[in-house]
Amino acid sequence: MTALYSCAVSDAGAEIVPGRSIVATRYGVVAASQPLAAAAGVRILDAGGNAVDAAIAANAVMGVCEPTGNGIGGDLFVLYSEAKTGRVYGLNASGWSSAELTPKFLADRGLTEMPEKGIFTVTVPGTVAGWDALREKFGTLTFAQLLEPAIRMAEDGFPLMEVTARLWAGSEKWLQEIPEAAKTWLIDGRTPKAGEIFRNPALAATLRRIAEHGRAGFYEGPVADAIATASPEAHGAIGKADLAEFRAEWVEPVSTMYRGWRVYEIPPNGQGIAALMMLNLMQAYPLKEWGLHSPQAMHAMIEAKKLAYADMLAAVGDPRFSKVPVVEMLDAARATERAKLIDPAKAAAKVEPDKLPGVTDSKGSDTIYLSVVDRHGNVVSLIQSNYMGFGSGIVPAGCGFMLHNRGALFTLTPGQPNTLAPRKRPLHTIIPGFMEKDGVRIGFGIMGGWNQAQAHAQFVSHVADHGLSIQQALEAGRFTKGTFTGNDVQIESTVPEATRLELAARGHQVTLVGPRTSTFGYGQAVMTTPAGVQFGASDPRHDGAAIPQVLAPQK
Repeated sequence: MTALYSCAVSDAGAEIVPGRSIVATRYGVVAASQPLAAAAGVRILDAGGNAVDAAIAANAVMGVCEPTGNGIGGDLFVLYSEAKTGRVYGLNASGWSSAELTPKFLADRGLTEMPEKGIFTVTVPGTVAGWDALREKFGTLTFAQLLEPAIRMAEDGFPLMEVTARLWAGSEKWLQEIPEAAKTWLIDGRTPKAGEIFRNPALAATLRRIAEHGRAGFYEGPVADAIATASPEAHGAIGKADLAEFRAEWVEPVSTMYRGWRVYEIPPNGQGIAALMMLNLMQAYPLKEWGLHSPQAMHAMIEAKKLAYADMLAAVGDPRFSKVPVVEMLDAARATERAKLIDPAKAAAKVEPDKLPGVTDSKGSDTIYLSVVDRHGNVVSLIQSNYMGFGSGIVPAGCGFMLHNRGALFTLTPGQPNTLAPRKRPLHTIIPGFMEKDGVRIGFGIMGGWNQAQAHAQFVSHVADHGLSIQQALEAGRFTKGTFTGNDVQIESTVPEATRLELAARGHQVTLVGPRTSTFGYGQAVMTTPAGVQFGASDPRHDGAAIPQVLAPQK
């Protein structure tokens, strides 16, 4: 075993004492924030399915078990690393706005800015289209096989996990105010408790339609009718054509080199490019020499976040509507010059975007991430979301899922890359990650609104600069800044007090956050090595687990 991937599973980084051990197997691993979803994915691997098959099955179960963060009413993005070719594929399954939705449409209804909830925030859900594109291109099993665990779990019921129960309870009052939501996700008018059996027979019926008819079972027929009916009832504009004509899009990932690792993200309309720009800025500083959680390193990363996010916010939108200068944004020479704007002794309260050829601060952090590696070394990095809580508040009658509110991220300010327009995809927060070096390949992700790109950059640094294992890298204390101006920053209590005090002395307005919260996102990771060993890691901040495949499937 070479030094590269032995360090990735060793006890390097004495400051991080992991709460969990890394998982290792000669076969496949599924890592998810719900153990039942991970187990369902392993079951598919045992049945002879590959990483893509397992990811679809696990994602479907996630929508049953963790509706607080995801479901078939939301969007999906995937990075897929194919072992036999070494190629990394990207899938953008984020839905577009209605053909009728314009700033004038909203202005005529008295709205001068995008609402956070309601029908006007609904874009076409992309998840099922994403499953269909994945299965058609890389899958080996039928939809009936892939959705069977989720269907049975929705019909027969499952016991609720602790963190999910807490998140569910946070939406109790809101769910009570929406009759169809209360009917679907409440038990006797209240949210289910940890350990209590919950069933969603309406969702089981919807999943069964998809199992029988594929994407047409969602975007056409009774489910599409229910979505289209819910829209005019709520004075919205989603129509049957908006649903039937939508397709997921295969895209070329964007990437950068960081300390010898090639790091990949999905290209715009997502925020993944901000993680790459942040890494390019961080590369100007000796983070390894400064040390993990040192005040110098954390100051440099926080300031790099501000610069990268300023550029992302100014330039990123749906590339089908405006040119996003991706090449210029990832230019190494530009990053070197931009890094000189970071004052090593003082936090910047405001930074300006670069001169490259309106979104407000995000409250959305309700997303799931899962990753899969199969025994052949194929890796799936998948993220999926309702955006804020259960979503928009619009529940198609009798379908068992809520439509997401991803359209809340549009701006109504004219002339911006992210200005609302018909059939346009909004700037997206959810991003899957992938990194590789000398045959070691890691699928990773950390959810949580605008936390994600900055969390990705920290994870990569933990591995590349400090030699942490993927489990240690997930568990290491993080910072997050959910705003785009000011010196406010939230820092996890596992970061040393001396570092927090020094950051405050440099002008950072530090808010201390205790362990095991959603503030810094929940992450998962899998890794494959040239030795044919697969590894998995799961964030102890959530309920999840990385579950290994015990044996190869029988031929």
